[in-house]
Amino acid sequence: MELSFLYVLITFISFIFVSLQILFCKEKSASTLSLPPGRTGWPILGETLEFLSTGWKGHPEKFLFDRMIKYSTECFKTSILGQPMAVLCGPLGNKFLFSNENKLVTAWWPDSVNKVFPSSLQTNAKEEAKKMRKLLPQFLKPEALQRYIGIMDAVAQSHFTSGWEHKDEICVFPLAKTYTFWVACRLFLSIEDPSLIARFADPFELLASGIISIPVDFPGTPFNKAIKAAKFIRKELMVIIKQRKLDLAMQKATPTQDILSHMLSVVDENGGHLSELDVADKILGLLIGGHDTTSAAITFIVKYLAELPHIYDAVYREQMEIAKSKAPGELLNWEDIQKMKYSWNVACEVLRLAPPLQGAFREAITEFMYAGFTIPKGWKLYWNANSTHRNPQCFPNPEKFDPSRFEGNGPAPYTFVPFGGGPRTCPGKEYARLEILVFMHNVVKRFRWEKLIPHEQMVVNPMPIPEKGLPIHLIPYETKWRKEEYNDRL
Repeated sequence: MELSFLYVLITFISFIFVSLQILFCKEKSASTLSLPPGRTGWPILGETLEFLSTGWKGHPEKFLFDRMIKYSTECFKTSILGQPMAVLCGPLGNKFLFSNENKLVTAWWPDSVNKVFPSSLQTNAKEEAKKMRKLLPQFLKPEALQRYIGIMDAVAQSHFTSGWEHKDEICVFPLAKTYTFWVACRLFLSIEDPSLIARFADPFELLASGIISIPVDFPGTPFNKAIKAAKFIRKELMVIIKQRKLDLAMQKATPTQDILSHMLSVVDENGGHLSELDVADKILGLLIGGHDTTSAAITFIVKYLAELPHIYDAVYREQMEIAKSKAPGELLNWEDIQKMKYSWNVACEVLRLAPPLQGAFREAITEFMYAGFTIPKGWKLYWNANSTHRNPQCFPNPEKFDPSRFEGNGPAPYTFVPFGGGPRTCPGKEYARLEILVFMHNVVKRFRWEKLIPHEQMVVNPMPIPEKGLPIHLIPYETKWRKEEYNDRL
């Protein structure tokens, strides 16, 4: 027993010694290069805890701006998630990364993502991205989404009837997630059963919280919970996929009815189909992308409309003009969405101040120079929306909520990047726009509201959310005279 313990101890110490030697050699060889200024923090951990903790404390931009001030406003080095990393800042940094996709850099995801989505390990990230971008345009481009606006509106009306109406107080974030998940399940999978949708709610929350986390697979850690949640959701999706394959074979479903049918029907250049596991992982990724990010944006829209009555009033006027033009029971359509210009400017200002996607990672596929610094091959790179969104050189008085920033030609290129940019611009950008505007239309024509926690803190884990989920007091427009009284006041 003692010898076994001694053997394990010696092995562990040897591992640490060799790891530190390798790290020292890398640092020594790197010191001959003109690397970006900065610090890499602790061995292995690097500055991961500082990076994550600023978000947990509600100030995700602090990690970024502290180092921009101390080291460089263009580029600094750090170590996050066990990787040496260069952080490119400002519009020029965004332009460089977005313009050199698959030339100097390629997509990179932390090990935590790859372990949650195991089928993605069969190919590299570049090939996965190509596959997805071939599969999605048919459903997510604007002209294709036009026919889904009525479905989104019907889902929204049902959502407000069941979750908001006849209630004095509600918690916005959980309900926003319910709405976006209902829409995603309906459009991606043709699922309308509320009980089936509800089964996914808690696992999806665990999954979203643990994907971008320290990849420690011990019971109770966010990463461990995310892996278990992904396995549960994948198992449920496999049941749906198998049933859909039968329905397609029996012509009870069509290849064009939703993204799931399309993925099961499409063939590659060799005549092969995607595996069921591959389809499950891709649908899982789409549900996350079409669920958590948009629900975070919607939650902050409700937050800012509660805090800024004059902004609410302008949105209300625009949306009521559209509501008055509709016949009883008539659903929203593409022409209605095009009239929601001010509402979308408000949504964009919310996305500037609280971007659901804080940033993204890349990997250097060759050594290159940027801003006078050497970026070695294999280094990871990171861009963060806050380096421009909260930068007074890009947005004067950046803490002020001002939808007029998006009038006319809008912000300068590469400064407003809530959906990324370049070849890897979020393919669901237009989908998110429609989903957000349909929600805004339905909520403001039904309610005014007040925050129950006036100074509720924002936390980022990994997306921004109010710490308590944004509880609000609802003030419904219950009677015709109350609506007329309010309209007269406007």
